[in-house]
This record gives sequence, structure tokens and C-alpha cells, in this order.
Amino acid sequence: MTVPHPERVDEPGAPARPTPRPASPWHGQAPVVAMVSLGGAIGATARYGAARLWPVETGGFPWTTFWVNVIGCVVIGVFMVVITDVWAAHRLVRPFFGTGVLGGFTTFSTYAVDIQKLVDSGHPGTGLAYLAATLCAALTAVWLAVTATRRALVRRQR
Repeated sequence: MTVPHPERVDEPGAPARPTPRPASPWHGQAPVVAMVSLGGAIGATARYGAARLWPVETGGFPWTTFWVNVIGCVVIGVFMVVITDVWAAHRLVRPFFGTGVLGGFTTFSTYAVDIQKLVDSGHPGTGLAYLAATLCAALTAVWLAVTATRRALVRRQR
């Protein structure tokens, strides 16, 4: 035998309880998803524009994707210091700009496809150089940007 749940039992003669409305998705993750999507569209459009402006020849080092990723890493390094150490931004700024715009702008999926294309087209050395150079440059860019931004903020506070 089970015991009825008190919230489901109405006492005789008691006024009927209104049915609770489900919580609006706008109170949860929907605004975050919307901002990431909007930012991602902006970032991906900027990346696409860079690829159209500076095309790379087949078998050549993918300089455009390389520099897009490095620049994006510099910007995210500065942004993350500012957003965490300096500015108490609205809760949607980080998903919009950090995840959306910069996530759409930087393109590590294209980086992987570029490596595969280089290897498949008979340029494994270029592919390996690109793999190592992008990884090292991206990590170095984030580290330098974070370090430089923090030092600039300390100097500014003096």
C-alpha cells in the first residue's frame, strides 16, 4: 500500500489549488543558448570573411586559420582576465563573447581538417609543422595575453 502525496490530496471543502505553471525556459538556459548562438554566428562569419580575404593555396601552410586561431587566443586571454578580475559583467556577456563570438571565430575543427588535407595531398611535413605550430602558438598566445593583461592591470592600480 502506498501513501498518497500530501501535495496531491485535496481536503473535502477546501478550495481547489491552481495548477502550477511550468517554469519558463527563459529563466534557465535558453538565454545562454541564444547568446552563444548569436555570438557564434558573428564569430563564424568573421572567420569566413578572413578565409575569403586571405585564401590559402592547396598544399600550402594554412596561414589564415593559423592567425585566426592565434588572434582568437590572444583576445580570449585578455577577455577572461578582464571578465574575471576587473569587470562584473552581466551573466550573458561571457557566453556571448567568450563562448559564442570567440568560439565561432577560432576554428580548431578547421585546423584538424587542414591537417588531414595536407597529409592526404602528400604534404605530411607541412601538416605536422602546422599541427605543432598552431598548438604551441595558441597556448603561448593565451599565456602571454593573460600575463600581459594582469601586469598592465597591476601597473594601472599603482
